[in-house]
Order: sequence, then C-alpha cells, then structure tokens
Amino acid sequence: MSFPSTGEPGEGTRSDRPAIVALGGGHGLYATLSAARRLTTAVTAIVTVADDGGSSGRLRSELGVIPPGDLRMALAALAGTDVGAEVWRNTVQHRFRGTGALAGHSVGNLILAGLTEVLGDPVAALDELGRVMKVDGRVLPMAPIALAIEADVAGLEADPRVNRCIRGQVAVATTPGQVRRVRLIPSDPPACPEALDAIDHADMVVLGPGSWFSSVIPHVLVPELLDALITTRARKVLVLNLAAQPGETAGFSAERHLHVLSQHAPGFKVHDVVVDAESVPEGRERDHLRRAARKLGAQVRFADVSEPGTPKHHAGKLAGVLAQIARDREGGADDTTTDDVRTSYDGWQLGVRPGIGGKESASWR
Repeated sequence: MSFPSTGEPGEGTRSDRPAIVALGGGHGLYATLSAARRLTTAVTAIVTVADDGGSSGRLRSELGVIPPGDLRMALAALAGTDVGAEVWRNTVQHRFRGTGALAGHSVGNLILAGLTEVLGDPVAALDELGRVMKVDGRVLPMAPIALAIEADVAGLEADPRVNRCIRGQVAVATTPGQVRRVRLIPSDPPACPEALDAIDHADMVVLGPGSWFSSVIPHVLVPELLDALITTRARKVLVLNLAAQPGETAGFSAERHLHVLSQHAPGFKVHDVVVDAESVPEGRERDHLRRAARKLGAQVRFADVSEPGTPKHHAGKLAGVLAQIARDREGGADDTTTDDVRTSYDGWQLGVRPGIGGKESASWR
C-alpha cells in the first residue's frame, strides 16, 4: 500500500493536504483519528504495542507478534466510507463467540497476525490490510517489537509510602493502587522508522486522549520517538481525557495529568492542551491547569469536545478545535490561553471526502 505522500524527504515539496500524526492507543486514539480524518486524508496513526490482554495478549504470547488489537482499531477508524470498505470494517472488528479456541479473538487481529507471518513485517501487514479497507492515511506501530509496561504503584501495601512493582498493561490499567511511574521493557526499544519519518514531515502531531500510563506516556518513553517529537516542526497538541480513569489515574486532576507527563519526559514541550470545558470548572482549578501547561510551553484551550452524557470525545467537536488551532497558527495568533474555542470546522475542511467537501488549504507551517 502506498501512503499519500506529503513530499519525499529532501525534495522540499509538500502536498496541499496538511499531515496529521496521532499517537495513542485504544478508544482514545480512535476518537482522535475520527476527528483528524474530517480535516485531511493525510493521517498517520502511531500506536502503542504493549497490550498483553485478551485476543492481543494471546496472539502475542502464542505467535510472538506485536499485539494487533489497538492497530486494528486504528485501521477501523480510518477505513473508507463506501459499502465494500464498510463490510471490511465490520469484519475486522467482529469478535468470535462461543467457547472454542477462536472464542474472543477479533477477525482483524487474526488477519494481521497472519499477514505478519506471510509478509515477514508488521508494517507491510498493516499497509496491506489498510489497502483492502481503503484506509485514508496509514497505521504504524510505535515500535517494531512487542513491549511490556512496568509500573511503580502505591497503595497496595499496608504502608502507603511503599511502592510495589507491577508488570503488564492490563495490570497497570486495572490496579486498585495509584500509579506513580511507568517504564518500558526493554528500556531502550527501537522506534518504527516509518513513524519517525511521519512525525518529521507532520504539520500537526496530536497526543492523547487515552489511558494515560498505558497508552499516552509510553510514546515518550521510546527514546527515538521522543527525540522526533521534540525536534519536529509540527504543531503539537495534547488532548486531555474527559475524566480520570478508575485504577490508572483515579483521583487525578487535569493538572496532575500534565505533571505526570512532564516527569516522564522532562524535555518534551507542546503548543496546545485541549481540555473539555465542562470537566474543569472555572476558578482555581483552571488557574492551576494553566500554570502546569505553561511548564510544557503550552496554552490551554477549553472547549466543548464531549459526547453528551458520556466520557467520550465527539469527533466533530474535536475536529473543530484542531481546525481552530490550525487557523490560529496560519494567522499568527498569539499563544495565549483560550477559554472559548469554536467547535465548528466549517470553512476549514480539508481534502475531498464524501459528505465533507470544502476547499483545501495550504500547509500549516
């Protein structure tokens, strides 16, 4: 599968379709990709590869492949919109029922595992399945090997000052204690070369939302990936979760999420932090959040980005905020905290997609 180019490296040419790179995993990344595809067809997903539960964990253990579940979900988020692509989207997301050996496996997980064995390369497998699903953009693993997450967790011993080391993404995500710090095993894993190239040629890089310790922070723990995120000329946007997650970030404020990210990647800076306006009330909590954002070099953008009555991001509303950030960048707007962000992306719709329309725009640089 050939990815729609934004210009070959070194040639100095770029497409008039802005390139968005989204990093994360699971349902959080699905939300970001669903928003990004409304703005451009040049979308690249860079996905965590530390899942050790369910179908992904079984395939990882039995076949030695990188866990395919989050990669499959990213493909589904970017799949084409015609009837044929819709059939494939539903098929790869289908999970076998029953009690036999296939029970609980997703069809897409099995296809990706099989393609990886046949082609000998997980990126080639993703590209091939993406071609069949008519994916707009590309889905890449953050590393070409499966990784493990290890965490220091407080609150599991009688003495609350004592940390216990627990290992595995599922264990970290569901711990009843409070996660203090996470590490990757191996500690210095290689980054996917294609992911590094995508970040280098991006116009906007979006990190989050998602499980903070197991889907978001792991990206800045891969040294080559962190270097690419630090040096890219892209506009860097951090999207905060709508609420703390039971177990992993129970009791965390929005401000605490930023402090934890800074602790794990001291040199990492972003331009914008997107926060749902309803999740952080006016007053001292917003002031604390703004101060924490300034340490990341960022402005805070409060906006309505939620699906009413749910803890999920609304794709259209999030797309509107990302479009506003791009417009401000093009217009040279000052990087000041914004408390009122319009969530309509009319007038800044990019690419030619069925049902979207709108004119294309020049690069955001």
